[in-house]
Amino acid sequence: MDLGIRGKRALVCASSKGLGRGCAEALAEAGVDLVLNARGAEALEATAAAIRAKHRVSVVTVAGDITTETGRAAVLAKDPFDILVTNAGGPPPGLWSDWSREDFLKALDANMLTPIALMQAVLPGMMAQGWGRVVNITSVSVKAPIATLGLSNSARAGLTGFVAGTARQVARQGVTINNLLPGSHDTDRILALDSRIAQAKNIPLEDARAEQQAGIPVGRYGTPAEFGATCAFLCSQHAGFIIGQNVLLDGGATNTTM
Repeated sequence: MDLGIRGKRALVCASSKGLGRGCAEALAEAGVDLVLNARGAEALEATAAAIRAKHRVSVVTVAGDITTETGRAAVLAKDPFDILVTNAGGPPPGLWSDWSREDFLKALDANMLTPIALMQAVLPGMMAQGWGRVVNITSVSVKAPIATLGLSNSARAGLTGFVAGTARQVARQGVTINNLLPGSHDTDRILALDSRIAQAKNIPLEDARAEQQAGIPVGRYGTPAEFGATCAFLCSQHAGFIIGQNVLLDGGATNTTM
């Protein structure tokens, strides 16, 4: 399917690997020029080189922490963008009794206030040109909270509320905002969580991973490539009637009717 976005320009945050890279790859395949951001310059440049070679699109890199004012300023200096994909690493797991006010503020800053700041920066330009796409990579936890990820539950739920209201306000100007809610995908984040489970249960990592995947109806983890394909569709010309939605990509793991 031709997504109708060849020649558009996208900012994809935290895109040197994992789900962010999956989104960048899918957009590049659709002919979208990219501005990629990540904290690690070496991995970022390697990703950019691979995408340029494979898809023959323009790829600009901006190394830096998107959750900081300095990092955001460096990325936004590359504006204008037709497409924005927000993404940032989730806060650490733990118990509700362990987290301090500072822990919550860090989580809110990274996973709620950062994507909001990026949207506030790029939405006016998108609205002025009469077209734009924003996809926020959030978490399945906004549909079904994960006990050990309370910091993430809290921050991402706040972002979801902001998007729900804002998406309806900018839709008439041709701008769509939607959230992608990943379940368990085979990324470094899941590897870290599985490693914690293996350590806590004193079992091999392979057994911990098999145990976790067995609880997913499709019997496996998702892949960054299939996640990226969904992101690219939401950024396409075909998705102009999808407004303020929370799209689950979890292999059926969330047992919910709606």
